[in-house]
Order: sequence, then C-alpha cells, then structure tokens
Amino acid sequence: MQDYDEKRNYPRMKIESPASFEIVGSGTGGAIVKNLSGGGVLMWIEREVAPGAELKIEIKPVNDITPPMKAELKVVRCTPVAEADGSFAVACEISRILG
Repeated sequence: MQDYDEKRNYPRMKIESPASFEIVGSGTGGAIVKNLSGGGVLMWIEREVAPGAELKIEIKPVNDITPPMKAELKVVRCTPVAEADGSFAVACEISRILG
C-alpha cells in the first residue's frame, strides 16, 4: 500500500509556466506559476501581496497545444522565496475560472 499523507481534493501538478496577473485595484505584473491544482495556484512574483487580496490571472502555457487559463483568485498566503531574492511565493485559492 502506498503511503500518501496529502489529503487534497485535487492533485497538485508541478509546472513552470509564465503568467500575468492583476491585483484588483492595485496594479499588474508578471509571474511564474509553480504548481496548479483544481482548487489553487502557487506562483512566484516580485512583490508582496496581502492575504485576502483578489487577483485575476492568465496562465500562458509554453506550447500552443494548451490554451491560456484565466481565473479569479484569492490570496491565501505570501512568503519570501529563500532561493530567489526579491521574489514571493503566493498561494491562491481559485475563486472562479473565466471564459
């Protein structure tokens, strides 16, 4: 039997995909999405974002086979990335997938 400690509803997929985001009412920027699941996104950005902030994101896959994904997100946590000075790991919950 496989030992499985993670109790998520959706499996987490590791990706390395460019994205653009908008913090509602507070500006835009670029990101690298590090992982994605049916319920959330982890991305690295170059600014701190407060938990509870609402974002819109467009994930742009590196190949043309997969279409971009647009979604509304809510920030769960934001922590500095030790191995990338000046970057923040922003964990978000997906509120809504946009058309």
